[in-house]
Amino acid sequence: MHPAPARRGALALVLAATLAAAPATAVAAPGPKAPKPDFTLTILHANDLESSLLPVTGTDGSTYGGADRFVALVKREQRAAVTGAPGPGQAGKRGVLTVSAGDNFLPGPQLAASDDPSRPVYDATAFSAAGFDVSILGNHDFDQNPDFLARWLGDVSSGTTFVAGNLGFDAEPRLLAEVRDGTIVQTHVEEIKGERVGIIGLTTPELPRLSSSRGVTVDPDLARIANAQAASYAAAGVDKVVLVSHLQDIDNEVALAGQLRGVDVVVGGGGHELLADPADPRVANGVTPYGPYPLTPTDADGRVVPVVTTNALYSYVGRLVVNFDDRGDVLSVDEVASRPIPVVAQGTDAVAPDAQVTRQVVQPVQQYVADLGRRVVATSEVPLNGVRNDVRSRETNLGNLATDAVLAAARREAAAAGVTAPVVALQNGGGIRNASVLPAGNLTALDTYTVLPFANFVGVAPAMPVSTFVAGVEHGLSGQVSGGVLQPAGSFAQAAGYRVSYDPAQPAGSRVVDLVLDDGTALVRGGEPTGALETLSVATIDFLLRGGDGYPFDGVAFSVLPVTYQQALATYLTGELGGRVTAADYPVGGEGRITAVS
Repeated sequence: MHPAPARRGALALVLAATLAAAPATAVAAPGPKAPKPDFTLTILHANDLESSLLPVTGTDGSTYGGADRFVALVKREQRAAVTGAPGPGQAGKRGVLTVSAGDNFLPGPQLAASDDPSRPVYDATAFSAAGFDVSILGNHDFDQNPDFLARWLGDVSSGTTFVAGNLGFDAEPRLLAEVRDGTIVQTHVEEIKGERVGIIGLTTPELPRLSSSRGVTVDPDLARIANAQAASYAAAGVDKVVLVSHLQDIDNEVALAGQLRGVDVVVGGGGHELLADPADPRVANGVTPYGPYPLTPTDADGRVVPVVTTNALYSYVGRLVVNFDDRGDVLSVDEVASRPIPVVAQGTDAVAPDAQVTRQVVQPVQQYVADLGRRVVATSEVPLNGVRNDVRSRETNLGNLATDAVLAAARREAAAAGVTAPVVALQNGGGIRNASVLPAGNLTALDTYTVLPFANFVGVAPAMPVSTFVAGVEHGLSGQVSGGVLQPAGSFAQAAGYRVSYDPAQPAGSRVVDLVLDDGTALVRGGEPTGALETLSVATIDFLLRGGDGYPFDGVAFSVLPVTYQQALATYLTGELGGRVTAADYPVGGEGRITAVS
């Protein structure tokens, strides 16, 4: 039996309040009977699958994850939820709801296996096989732009309903077509064993800054939307409500729960948190539980609302078992049955892979990735540092290489796009994702995807005000400081075409001391702008030009070029560098483009 989380006691108190205290006599008078469950709903949930279609070897040598084992586990749990004798405290009438909380795919080498339009979108094949009843849209579902999302939706064959309660699609024709045919809806009622379950779907208000969502609009007033939809469901006689949201951090779901009325369960996504009790089995990926399963905040009326999420990347299936009374009120969460279930090849939860998904998804994607890993595109004389905290806090030679590649691609494509060739480029450290040092030696096509996996396109702002560019450089240096040292932040700016010195002791926004272009033109000297130039042609990724990661570029005119930053790196390695990364050009530790001064 799972130990009850401390906060779960609030639910017991609410239920206990309905019972009369027994008289203090030798023979207690019979009190009212405890309410009996009328319906038991098993919610199977996952989030942030993010195209991790292939199985992984864990830190202990075990095998976990993979779309084929994930699908087999979901199917097993779907059957188990409604067959056999009910568990203790469960109702005779039982149903199951299978939910995805968004980020169903993610750009990278495994998604790239579907680039050829003659192939299926393998992520959609795996998603369909799992038989999700309901899904919402996460920020990464827009990374390849709305047109690719529409392609993925077209390949989903499971009849899943995508609930987007705070998104608008009028400016995106291909997604609007999905709205018109009922694939994407604002509200949805799922019929389960004669019971009606209202679904609310919410996506993070940060969507435009986190992804390439283009013309998709986002209503940020989440509590108002959720409460209005819950009230509408109640008025229609729908007495069970599940909110599915993708808010980037489960703390955001917990905070939202405190503002809700009429919502029974919240399923969150986007944060990759693992909720688990101490005895729950786990995969060997080193992830520490964030808290118990489920979390139990109270809503605006003081009712406990179970909040759940799972760790990402096909590694877990969450199983929340909720007992409702005949009025649709939550009586209890089945603490024994409710837990995250690891997707593993061994142990008590071991599951054999689904043979059809192995054949249709895992094997072709494995072959594609293996081919990328065999295709050498360059050799490096030096190890290239992409360690997560390094590229997010200081200059590294891999950061220089990636930013030089963006600048080179923008210069190469500028004439065809009719824009002024850029003088400088910057790249946020959060977009460099290999999280390791690439050893000296061969660099493969797979390495370029591992380093730069997102669907970020190279863009040029041909007449950016210098003051805006300097503000962007300042933003890249605006992370927290501890012990006089700048701390890691995804917004940290790797540099090309200029050198900058900064003083971490100064307040964020006022740290640049000197900023000098490679041709010797000083834009800032001694912390003061020189006025040498009014505008500057700047290259970066379109994500930042749209204001992503908090960059102050929103509103500056720019052109998006037909090349992703991964393609820019691959072409730079084979083209401008001639297949050779030298120690002279990219020394370990960088070449002094970004320096801290005291």
